[in-house]
Amino acid sequence: MVILAEAPGHSGCGYPKVFIYEEFSMSPNLSLERPDLKTRVKRLIALYDPRIWKEKGIWWTGGLFLVTYFVVVIILGIIWSRSPATFDVHQNALEMLGGDESKLVTGTYTAATAIRIGDTLLNKPGGYLTNDMTPPGVYLDNIPNWEFGVLTELRDLADSLRNDFSRAQSQSIEDKDLQVAQPQFNYNSNSWILPSSESEYKKGLVALTRYLNRLADDKATDGQFFARADNLTAYLQLVEKRLGNLSQRLSYAVGEANLNTDLAGDPSARQSTPVPVQTVQKTPWLQIDDIFFEARGYTWALIHTLQAMEMDFKSVLEDKNALVSLQQIIRKLQDTQDSIWSPLILNGTGFGPMANHSLVMASYISRANAAVIDLRKLLEQG
Repeated sequence: MVILAEAPGHSGCGYPKVFIYEEFSMSPNLSLERPDLKTRVKRLIALYDPRIWKEKGIWWTGGLFLVTYFVVVIILGIIWSRSPATFDVHQNALEMLGGDESKLVTGTYTAATAIRIGDTLLNKPGGYLTNDMTPPGVYLDNIPNWEFGVLTELRDLADSLRNDFSRAQSQSIEDKDLQVAQPQFNYNSNSWILPSSESEYKKGLVALTRYLNRLADDKATDGQFFARADNLTAYLQLVEKRLGNLSQRLSYAVGEANLNTDLAGDPSARQSTPVPVQTVQKTPWLQIDDIFFEARGYTWALIHTLQAMEMDFKSVLEDKNALVSLQQIIRKLQDTQDSIWSPLILNGTGFGPMANHSLVMASYISRANAAVIDLRKLLEQG
């Protein structure tokens, strides 16, 4: 290494300054290079050596553990907040039935999809978070609202399986396993213990699995799924109401002035409590992202359910020339699962410079809902 220095005795005497060059070798123990990643990791691990704790004292050690705790909680929170990916409905049903194609009879796709939706709800990264009482689940709100949306669709599907799809006529006997499964999914979603929500939902999944196995068993005639147009129509009527509800709540993110049309079209209609002719409805600021993720969870589950029904009701849909209509609904709903590139759910004004994620989601859902209404009418009249 070369050092440039001023020669002694020449400073301030009017003579030109004389500089001398001195060259010396750097000590092998001295390095100006930054430590590599491996070295940094070793230094970080060394902080957790009990000898270091003893040397630094109790306050330093306590601070180290507190910082470590917060880092772990934040990282887990980020990982657990990711929505699960979609799955292949056909492959899922095949795996649940041991890979035997001959067991994929009418109804097995819908039943297997219901089981997979419930299993994802309980066993995704972090498990079921809605009823968590400890960090990081207790402070997360996006994924618990996503869970509630999924649970809402699962409840509707279980109700339709019990009251419509598994029954030939209104005077028929209910399926014994669906009698158990349907009320289990209606248990309180926030119960932490005695009993926990997870334990009740698991009982429902076990009952659904028994129903699926009886469907696939050609010797068990008591397990039935009736793919009829009127059964599918009844389910689509329920979907219409759910999608319409979500679309309206999402639209209220920017506030809307609405005229009261509750009794429109029926001059003799009455309601229990009078309401103003015009109301202004706006979603509270802290609830905007809650509704967004609830809608995202519901549509995630609905996509898979409709894909399963496309297979189970294929002959009915083809007879009504409605198969393409259902496929179009599924395609519209898939737009709701696009990646969110913003770290926050933005709530810009209608034509303002910022995006409004709630209005975009409402647009996707409204278009899908209009297509569902058209499909239902086609099944009824086509």
